Amino acid sequence: MGLMAKKRNTTTRWFSAIMLMSMLSLVFFLVPTMVQAEKDAHYEDHHHATEEVSSHESHGEGSHKDHSEDHSSDEHAAHEEGFNAGEMIMHHIGDANAFHIVGDIYIPLPVIIYNKTEGSWFTGLSTDFDLDHHGNSTNEVEGFHMHHGRVLPIDEETSIIDFSITKNVFTMLLASLLLIVIFTTVAKGYRRREGQAPRGVQGFFEPIVIFIRDQVARPYLGKKTDAYMPFLLTLFFFIWSLNLLGLIPIFPGSANVTGNIMVTAALALIILVVILLRANKDYWKHILMPDVPLLLYPIVVPIEVIGIFTKPFALMVRLFANIAAGHIIILSLVSLVFIFGNSGESLSGGITGGLVTTAFGLFMNVMELLVAAIQAFIFTNLSAVFIGLAIEDHHEHAEQH
Repeated sequence: MGLMAKKRNTTTRWFSAIMLMSMLSLVFFLVPTMVQAEKDAHYEDHHHATEEVSSHESHGEGSHKDHSEDHSSDEHAAHEEGFNAGEMIMHHIGDANAFHIVGDIYIPLPVIIYNKTEGSWFTGLSTDFDLDHHGNSTNEVEGFHMHHGRVLPIDEETSIIDFSITKNVFTMLLASLLLIVIFTTVAKGYRRREGQAPRGVQGFFEPIVIFIRDQVARPYLGKKTDAYMPFLLTLFFFIWSLNLLGLIPIFPGSANVTGNIMVTAALALIILVVILLRANKDYWKHILMPDVPLLLYPIVVPIEVIGIFTKPFALMVRLFANIAAGHIIILSLVSLVFIFGNSGESLSGGITGGLVTTAFGLFMNVMELLVAAIQAFIFTNLSAVFIGLAIEDHHEHAEQH
């Protein structure tokens, strides 16, 4: 009974901690966004009033051309008025050259661009640009400006190669550094306490490592498990850490790394390279000379060849779609505050949206903690399956059966 009560108390503490972290994350995201919405509304009111004065003066002068321009400006302002949920969501899940804190405050990142057209380099910090809260610059630097947080050439015909440290690149470097520090500490713990029960950080990670070895690697890799364990562990913990960092709404988190199709494509490409380099003759024989009648070769062989590329493609799309969808759902729930409140004009609507956002946003944040681990596990598990198919010894497989 005492043991069961202790387990219940531990479970309650973990659940309370997760709930508190999720609520704090929601608050850290909502407060800056609400402050920014209020600033936007104030700016739009001031801008609208200025245009009305300009329109009145132009009408007094009797200029038909100026009146048409003012009318076009009024229509443009009316079009921009109000909260644009789609623009907000795409802005937050996209990559950028700076971390947005609140308002016009940014944490700069290095900008390194090679201009292929002119054969020159452009280097500096993203704060060299005067940025507004949308990530757009009001100035240009050496033929470049910032649009929605990305440094781009003003001349669209200019060809560039971008080596900049963006939010996604910074987060990947941070995750790599954290993993190096963590597992160096774990390795030292094993050396200091050899033969003893694990504890601390070592005790937390050992069950996960054993799970990956016994439930993910060994069933598909057999006797070659030890050779591929470092690769699979790196893959799992790297993706998991990126997913967790993406759930932190403020610096150094907030980057949607694994929700970026180019990142998941790079991970899938690594798996494809490993498969192609490590595949044995039985694997290629199964693809190029399958055990079917010769008349079926024109049908079966192309299907098998296509299957080489559809496997990593499935890995790429699955990870990207699941992580990006989670971020979009949470941001959509946050948007309800401003949609129901009509960008601050309706107090009751804002309160209703806030209640809905808090309840469902809290639930989704807790769910995303689970999804972060599940998606890392699925990617690693399927990678082990595909590699196992490529290195499987058919003679050994026949003996086992």
